[in-house]
Amino acid sequence: MRIVIAGGHGKIALRLARLLADRGDEPVALIRNPDHAQDVRDAGAEPVVVDLEKATVTELTEKIMNSDGVVFAAGAGPGSGAPRKDTVDRAAAVLTADAASLAGVRRLVQISAIGVDEPVPEGTDEVWAAYVEAKRAADADLRERHLELDWTILRPGRLTDGPGSGLVALGPDVERAEVTRDDVAAVVLALLEEPGTVGRTLNLVNGHTPVADAVRGAAS
Repeated sequence: MRIVIAGGHGKIALRLARLLADRGDEPVALIRNPDHAQDVRDAGAEPVVVDLEKATVTELTEKIMNSDGVVFAAGAGPGSGAPRKDTVDRAAAVLTADAASLAGVRRLVQISAIGVDEPVPEGTDEVWAAYVEAKRAADADLRERHLELDWTILRPGRLTDGPGSGLVALGPDVERAEVTRDDVAAVVLALLEEPGTVGRTLNLVNGHTPVADAVRGAAS
């Protein structure tokens, strides 16, 4: 498979690229900063420089064409303010979906966050509230695209950098908990190949079920 990863220098994205490359697939990493190209190559991916906050839909469509799937793994990241939560976590996700649709690439897995459909408590930090709202809006946009895209929304819990266990809990009603980035990447890879998860919004945390079994279970 040729898989385009938006936000290709992110921690989950680099892990996903390694998994794809290790089994002979062709990961393509969309990166904003050319200085990140070597990190991406080291992970086995082809670096493609494009700024998701500035690119037109036509420019992004050209980067996505002739691929088998798209993973939206971009995010403004820690230290960014509320405006960039909107321009990256929402607007770039919408742009990516638009471009995938125009490119005729139906399969799209979007990495969101657990609990973003829940009301933000009063007094919540402004930047965190903006992040939640951006993710919620991006997911809502994608859910309206069932005629043009075969989408799956993956909502991990609190991300950690420990070694992956290969054991997860995956489903629409899974409660909030931690999950390793290794395991998120492994689940994304499995989702790309499981058509039964199209149109599903799935929470993900570490649990007791092997990744392959968890994805099959979510598909059924």
